Amino acid sequence: MSTPGASAAAPIRVLIADDQDMVRTGFRFFLDAQPDITVVAEAADGEEAVALARRVRPDVCLLDIRMPKLDGLEATRLLAGPEVADPMRVVVVTTFALDEYVYGALRGGACGFLLKDSGPVLLAEAVRAAAAGDSLVSPSVTVRLLKHLTAPQPDAARRAPASASAPVPELTDREGEVVRLVSLGRTNAEIAAELYVSLSTIKTHLSSVQLKLGARNRVEIAAWAWRNGYVQPRP
Repeated sequence: MSTPGASAAAPIRVLIADDQDMVRTGFRFFLDAQPDITVVAEAADGEEAVALARRVRPDVCLLDIRMPKLDGLEATRLLAGPEVADPMRVVVVTTFALDEYVYGALRGGACGFLLKDSGPVLLAEAVRAAAAGDSLVSPSVTVRLLKHLTAPQPDAARRAPASASAPVPELTDREGEVVRLVSLGRTNAEIAAELYVSLSTIKTHLSSVQLKLGARNRVEIAAWAWRNGYVQPRP
């Protein structure tokens, strides 16, 4: 029971799944040090992660990809996939930035994709974004992924969002600026700083853009922009 008069929001409850004990320990050490985040469960393989997540119902699940028994992509699908009645918020955190992993994670329902070398600050930001219903993908992954999507490859075209072939919707000038910066891999905080507006304003613009484009996340927003020539890649 909460203390009478307490105004602090409950901390974000996180599950960490990784087959390396040192990784789990490092993540737990940093995240537990955050005043608004607490680690409530750990798993060393995919099967344990799914079972624990279903039992504990954390706010955010951090899943590695290469785990024994059940890999992180399949675990993501079971916890957050389109067929799940009450999907959880999953952020995939991995050493490997392979295209098939990125696509698989996002198709499986993940709301974030981070590389383990992204640093603890971005890890915490990804947890907070996921808990708030937002998404965060490592900027380096986003830019490389989008460059791949804009290449004239049949496979890349097949995997592009359906909205990429739809008529170009009308975006406001500010929405266009936000889309351009998203396509360059900027985080919400970086976009807010560059445009001299609040973080909540950026989130509002992104929600509007997602609605107009029918995009599920920021990667689909950026992919749409790059494939339609709305945002020209910089040298």
